[in-house]
Amino acid sequence: MPETLLRNVFHVAAPPSAVLAHLSEPSSYVGLSPLVVEVRDVRREPGQSRFVSVERFRFLGFLRYDNLTEVTLRASREGVEGEVDSPGGVRLDYRFRLAADGEGTAMEDVLTVRATFGPLLRYAARKARQVQLARAQVLAERARTL
Repeated sequence: MPETLLRNVFHVAAPPSAVLAHLSEPSSYVGLSPLVVEVRDVRREPGQSRFVSVERFRFLGFLRYDNLTEVTLRASREGVEGEVDSPGGVRLDYRFRLAADGEGTAMEDVLTVRATFGPLLRYAARKARQVQLARAQVLAERARTL
């Protein structure tokens, strides 16, 4: 299955423990990705959480499609990682590695996007990169309340 690796490193003006607590909570992902409008069916298991994430796509400005993805989230002292299984053959592995950086946190956001064929991979990777860059901005804004 073809894949694309995306990486972004940025600073969050909040301590790693606060950023980790935020990223470990499924409900925090609403709005953390501009596509995620709802999190539902949260199942907490030893060492991980599983949930359904509702991603809202708009086409031509008025057509709406809600994509239901299965998400697995695992937190450790170093950060958060997991997988996203999307209908249509798109898979995404993610890792948010956190490290103390002065008064805040250095965050490395790494995504591996896989899709069943090239055009779908290019579309999914483009959307994932937009989300990845937006996530840095959203976390910077949320840092004041963490």
